[in-house]
Amino acid sequence: MTEPQLITFGCRLNTVESEVMAARAVDAGLNDAIIFNTCAVTNEAVRQARQAIRKAHRASPNTPVIVGGCAAQLTPEQFADMPEVSLVLGNEEKLQASSYNFDLGDIEKVRVNDIDAVHETAGHLIEGFADRSRAFVQIQNGCDHRCTFCIIPFARGPSRSVPMGGVIEQIKVLVGNGYEEVVLTGVDITAYGEDLPGKPSLGTLCQKILSMVPDLPRLRLSSIDSVEVDEPLFEAIAGEPRLMPHLHLSLQAGDNMILKRMKRRHLREDSIEFCSRVRAARPDVVFGADLITGFPTETDEMFENTVKLVEDAGLTFLHVFPFSARPGTPAAKMAQLPGDIRRARAAILRMAGDKARHEFLQSQVGQTMSVLVEKTKDGTGIGHTPHFAPIQVVDAQPGIVDTLVTEASAKGLAGQLIA
Repeated sequence: MTEPQLITFGCRLNTVESEVMAARAVDAGLNDAIIFNTCAVTNEAVRQARQAIRKAHRASPNTPVIVGGCAAQLTPEQFADMPEVSLVLGNEEKLQASSYNFDLGDIEKVRVNDIDAVHETAGHLIEGFADRSRAFVQIQNGCDHRCTFCIIPFARGPSRSVPMGGVIEQIKVLVGNGYEEVVLTGVDITAYGEDLPGKPSLGTLCQKILSMVPDLPRLRLSSIDSVEVDEPLFEAIAGEPRLMPHLHLSLQAGDNMILKRMKRRHLREDSIEFCSRVRAARPDVVFGADLITGFPTETDEMFENTVKLVEDAGLTFLHVFPFSARPGTPAAKMAQLPGDIRRARAAILRMAGDKARHEFLQSQVGQTMSVLVEKTKDGTGIGHTPHFAPIQVVDAQPGIVDTLVTEASAKGLAGQLIA
């Protein structure tokens, strides 16, 4: 029996939801469908999705194409107007079994409702992930903040959390099926629990997971907002060795005026202080960060403050995005910088990030560590260190293995098994 072809764009939450979408399609008998789970964080992400839809249809013109996700939620008509597309589903509808029961000859092509009317979310019991040894668990969806550049709250709706019992049950299932690392995902995971009885925080959830699932070797966090980190989460980061020492921060900029115009809730000094405090409590921690270049009104001096943040905060892994004006956001109405300036600044910032990454990778040579091998290729295991540095280990099989790091290069680390 064939299985649906999954094509996922964007975040780790989409990775989780794609597995649910595939299961819903199989249950409905759509085993040969092509399923797209789209992203809307930038204009480029939407363009790539449309391009991929056309390419997939050319390769398999008689196969139904189902499009869901953030881009489909925001502008369903642009996908419904594509002759290649059979069905367009919103972010809530893409997870519902009823959405996949349709007759191609008599179909309501667009099934997208008001995402702001959704105020609860439930975890989805997923037994595993195709071609992955690391598992992703949704703990939260949506966002209550309104950063001026961000379209995602309009695509995902209000913040809503999965009850702790559902999260822990899902993790137990995954660990029972052999997964050795779980990543907690969502749109704004540090807002976790605000809508639940008793308002349990992300830190409380992490401590409960580590306590109630003792067989879970590694717990990892996806992107967090440092200003929302409370004491229970700080305690978990500082004192729980099974919580991985890699934190990816939603920083976006390193200049206070730009942060204000972005409507962020932190200052440059807050980011530096947070990184310093965490590093003092857990010296081996490394930080990644999302950063935007060329935000409207950004001057050379403002941009330089963002570049300096890499060193001042001690950032190691950067995700750099040239500003992309999303229709419907306040930032899209501001005076825009030329595209070539945005891209040139992104290149400069990436160079600063490459330098920091290179220095960190070089510092790992000679170290011994546990590595999660996720797959093998030509007899070599490919995976990540606890710091989420990519690594190749000769003769290693999938799973956690003790490794001596022997080399560092622009691509990552190389190591050998420790007998």
